[in-house]
This record gives sequence, C-alpha cells and structure tokens, in this order.
Amino acid sequence: MSEPDVLLLRQKIHGISVDDYAESMRERLPDADVAVAETPAEERDLIPHARVVAGFNIDPEMLERAENLELFACSYAGTGHLPLDALEEAGVAVTNASGVHGPNISEYVMGALLSMARDFPRATRQQEQRVWQSFGTSELQGSTVTVVGMGAIGQAVVERLDAFGVDTIGVRYSPEKGGPTDEVLGFNEIHDALARTDSLVLACPLTDATAQLIDEEAFKTLSPEATLVNIARGGVIDTEALVGALRGNAIGAAFLDVTDPEPLPADHPLWAFDNVQITPHNAGHTPKYFDRLTEIVAGNYEALQESGEIENIVDESTV
Repeated sequence: MSEPDVLLLRQKIHGISVDDYAESMRERLPDADVAVAETPAEERDLIPHARVVAGFNIDPEMLERAENLELFACSYAGTGHLPLDALEEAGVAVTNASGVHGPNISEYVMGALLSMARDFPRATRQQEQRVWQSFGTSELQGSTVTVVGMGAIGQAVVERLDAFGVDTIGVRYSPEKGGPTDEVLGFNEIHDALARTDSLVLACPLTDATAQLIDEEAFKTLSPEATLVNIARGGVIDTEALVGALRGNAIGAAFLDVTDPEPLPADHPLWAFDNVQITPHNAGHTPKYFDRLTEIVAGNYEALQESGEIENIVDESTV
C-alpha cells in the first residue's frame, strides 16, 4: 500500500471515471504520489498518509484518520454539505471547484438566449410537421440582459455576451464588489433591473436571500416579452408564479436547466408550454471537468509545498 501525497476518493461525475482525474493529476504533478482509493477500505487505509484529499465529501470517521491532512479539495462548487466546523477544528483547509463550470454553462446560456431570440423551438416544431412558414424573431443586439449572480459562471456569461452588443446589468448580494456588467445592483434593487430587462439569466446560489427571488411580484415587473434562463437552482424561482406568468402570457419564454421540484414530474404543467425548454440539470456537463479541477487542486498542492496562497479557499461564512 502506497503512502500518497494526494489521495483521490471514490468519485465520478458526468460519466467520467476518477481514473481520468488521476491521470490528469499525475501528468500535472509528476513528482507527487497520486493514489486512487477504489473501495471504502482503501480510503480508510490510504487517508492517514495524504496531505491533500480530493472528493465529494469526507465523513467524521475519515477525518479522524487523516493524520497528515492539510487540504480537502471538494470536487463540487458547493460545500454546504461538508463538516466545515470539524475540518476547521482539525486545521484542514477546504477548497471548492468554483470556476470549473464557467465555460460550459456560459455556452449553455448563450445557446438558450439565441434559441429563444431566433425561436429555434418553433423552427424545430415546424420541421417535424414539414411546415414551410415564415415566422417573426428577435435579436440580442441592443437588448438588455440581466445576470443575477456574479460568481465565476455569471462573469463567464457576461464575458460571452460582450460580442453580441447587449447592455448588461449584474445583480449580486454585495454590489459594492462590482462586476463586469455595465452596472451592478443589489438584491434590494432587483425590480429596478427587472423593469429594464429583455433577458434574465439566473446564475446565483440558492440561499436564504435568493430563495424564490423570482416570484409573482418579479413577473409583474418583467416585460411580457422578457425571456428567462435558469442555470442556478430551481428554488430561485417560485414555480407556481412562473406557471401563472406563462399561462397569463406575462413572460415571453423560459429555458430551464433546473426546476423546483427536481426531477420535474411527468405530469407537471411546465412540460406543456411551447415556449418553455427544459433540460435535466445538464448545463454543467463537460468532458473537461476533471482537467479543469486538476488545475485548481494541483496548483494548490504546489502552493502547500511552497507556502504559497491557496486558491478557491472556503470558510463557513462563504457557504
């Protein structure tokens, strides 16, 4: 049994094996001993030796055995499920996967916005019915896109919007931090943003502040032609209010990668609208997930070696 510097716990994501993660890490850190634990027993046997452990979670028993652990590298962007108090008490730094999803989810958002502007869903329906009939569309140029959430994903969306000649509004919990949008507002000013919005992109975490942020009052403020893209969490939208807005023609279209409830039941009314596109929490899928995660974790391993600054650090106040 080896005594690894870096231990990868059992994990797979988007159908990608942890072995791909290990291969990428070994290429990036040729002088480090990178091990993969393939069973619970191997996790227990290997974890006492590792300085860095990477995985989805670490339970109290495992943490107690991790005598040399300096860094737990969570493979998710969200870390609310981790025993952060126990990790802090043990003197273990925690990092997340923030930034890994920026390219792929922002591409999803651009596809959704263009699909709704050019009404590709109608084109698809007409092709299926072999109907040659012209129909009206819109364009992104000159429109106003509001992005709620200025994390790595929100910023990546704004970066890609730049080429389309749109005006952008960012909405975030701490507007004083600014952002890449033309202007940045706080959650308490969201109706000011919604009143000027042609396309609304939700890219924020689900917190007490964002739960049902887009509610019946928000739909009243939005233009009836406005379009909505949700790649945040389903609970950021009041689903009943969304259904009501769609039934009342109070919103132009919606593109939903996340829903509340999730999975969305087969008999849910959201499935029945022609102007709603639903994907099964699929926006984050990318074959490059572990490659991007490797850059974060390997860089932080090197920082530990050189007493440098660790990136993507998490503490309880940021969850």
